[in-house]
Amino acid sequence: MVNSSFQQLQNTYGGKKVFLTGHTGFKGSWMLKTLSLLGADVKGYALDPITKDDLFHLINGDSICNSVIGDLRDKKSLEKEIVDFKPDFVFHLAAQPLVRLSYDIPAETFEVNAIGTANVLDAVRLLENKCNVVLITTDKVYHNNEWIYPYRETDRLGGYDPYSASKACAELLIDSYRNSFFNSKTYNTHKKAIAVARAGNVIGGGDWSKDRLIPDIAKAFAIDQPVIIRNPLSVRPWQHVLEPVVGYLLLGANLEKDPLQFNQAYNFGPSLSDALSVEEMLKLTIKSWGKGDYIVEKIENQPHEAGLLKLDISKAITELGWHPKFNADQAVKMTMDWYNVFFNDKNEITKFTDSQINLFLKN
Repeated sequence: MVNSSFQQLQNTYGGKKVFLTGHTGFKGSWMLKTLSLLGADVKGYALDPITKDDLFHLINGDSICNSVIGDLRDKKSLEKEIVDFKPDFVFHLAAQPLVRLSYDIPAETFEVNAIGTANVLDAVRLLENKCNVVLITTDKVYHNNEWIYPYRETDRLGGYDPYSASKACAELLIDSYRNSFFNSKTYNTHKKAIAVARAGNVIGGGDWSKDRLIPDIAKAFAIDQPVIIRNPLSVRPWQHVLEPVVGYLLLGANLEKDPLQFNQAYNFGPSLSDALSVEEMLKLTIKSWGKGDYIVEKIENQPHEAGLLKLDISKAITELGWHPKFNADQAVKMTMDWYNVFFNDKNEITKFTDSQINLFLKN
């Protein structure tokens, strides 16, 4: 029996026009493939994929969407693609997503993450049709006190590193646009609903990003090498990538149902028991892979990264009907199973990715 959330998503997105930024990235490719399986008409806008083995190429992304290679900072190009498409939904995932890289390119990080978001919203302003917009930021938008309490959507925003600060800037910018141009009081005039999604650390097959735990583990284990970790005690809200992807889609579906009630921010993360340290996560990957080892490398004067971060997800559970489907063990197993298939028979990866999405949607 197909569950009600799958039916809701199919009813919402089947045959609808969805504009997806960041469709060539890790999370964006999972989002693209999920929307394709739901029957959506997708137009993607993003930079070229990073590697030849990226998930976008593996799922034959060009064949399941109208793919436009472009930069968020190219305002005119972005506006033209959005306005010409006349989307029913916009999901904005494109970003410079890496904390450590943001120390190397701080100004570019602010340009992409803050000004790029403004460019998306300026384009949405030009649309004459009704449109639901979900803008993806991060759990790192919160002013991190390194406390044990999970952060709620009403907590103070901030950011130590350029990445976190750029996403907090994007949130302030979104709030300004919502008040100034997409105000609930004038919804019948502009017909735009704007919501924000904040997700914790995601894991899943097809992530090859530099300085991320799971890609480093998969690449090391595949050649029987120990993985090197920097911060074994850092705690993060780990979750499989499909958890927030389906959360974003449910948020969009709720916006379609009631644009005035759900045009706000929502956290998407795991249960508190699955907010694990880097070392705990690593031990789960070794258990799932069947073997593996690691080395803790002490690096002096490395860039600051948060040590403790947890999310309160009760609002998404209560208001959206969303909830985490997999615990940490299951999320890690799905992830390592994907990499195992990839390294053993890359030709099977498209079919395997589809099977993981279908299992998740219908679970």
